[in-house]
Amino acid sequence: MTILVTGATGFVGAAVARRLLAARIDVRVLVRPESDRRNIQGLDVTTVTGDLAEPASLDKAIAGCSGLYHVAADYRLWVKDPAAMYRANVDGTRALLQAARRAGVERVVYTSSVATLGTHADGTPASEETTATLDDMIGHYKRSKFIAEQAVDELAAGGLPVVIVNPSTPVGPGDIKPTPTGRLIVDALTGRMPAYVDTGLNIVHVDDVADGHLLAYQRGTVGRRYVLGGDDMSLREILAECARIAGRRPPWLELPHDVVLPIAYLAEAWARLTGGTPRTTVDGVRLSRKRMYFSSARAESELGYRSRGGRVAIRDAAGWFRTNGYLD
Repeated sequence: MTILVTGATGFVGAAVARRLLAARIDVRVLVRPESDRRNIQGLDVTTVTGDLAEPASLDKAIAGCSGLYHVAADYRLWVKDPAAMYRANVDGTRALLQAARRAGVERVVYTSSVATLGTHADGTPASEETTATLDDMIGHYKRSKFIAEQAVDELAAGGLPVVIVNPSTPVGPGDIKPTPTGRLIVDALTGRMPAYVDTGLNIVHVDDVADGHLLAYQRGTVGRRYVLGGDDMSLREILAECARIAGRRPPWLELPHDVVLPIAYLAEAWARLTGGTPRTTVDGVRLSRKRMYFSSARAESELGYRSRGGRVAIRDAAGWFRTNGYLD
């Protein structure tokens, strides 16, 4: 049995590829010509060159595969060209899953995000049944993933055997970019987060997310979605854990969101002028007004999913960032 994994050069996709190899599954990975391949170095995988924006390459990539894990996504909280994000996350997803249907694959696992779900105003954990609309989506990343998940639902209704997983906020080894969350952890470990806002995230170990992908393939119900989460942690708790690991004093200054928002606008304006990436984004500040807390109860009861906890995830991420020179 050969399985195609997209996004295997990225953070979550690489963890999924490693988990499949550990289960003695033959893995084929779709890579773009310009992809950074450090995350798949040394892995016993077959690589096929292609691009989500080139449908012809997708038919070649999926040919002969029994299943598909579509993990690839453009995950950024700020983009100079939003159209590119929609082409990758929406058009690319639709084209790939249509290719999977033509190839007659047995099962597809599509990696969505808790970003597509609603939240509760009182901060209590949301679930797969906490509904949201496109108007509720803040920023292009959330909007693109919401639209992509709607496209996946349509394909599932049309007979494609697809299961959806919604990871919360993965952290851990292999975050080479790093992701926005990984960058936050690096900044906290190096003392570049002197203040914080009142918000919270559900932190999950990336390897637990990978386990959840395999369980979804094996036990998930077609057309159903499953939150793959860990521990709900306030930003203050996350930064305090990073400070403890780094031997630093945790930040004590809490800033109102309305104070941080103008800073984000200035940071984005500067990024547009210089071609850089802002550390503080407008969408990030807007998102931080909500506590992104989630329950994995469905995945636990239906899939047998388990999480090792958010603090373990942060500790493992810190060790990997330190070993790989991100804290120098």
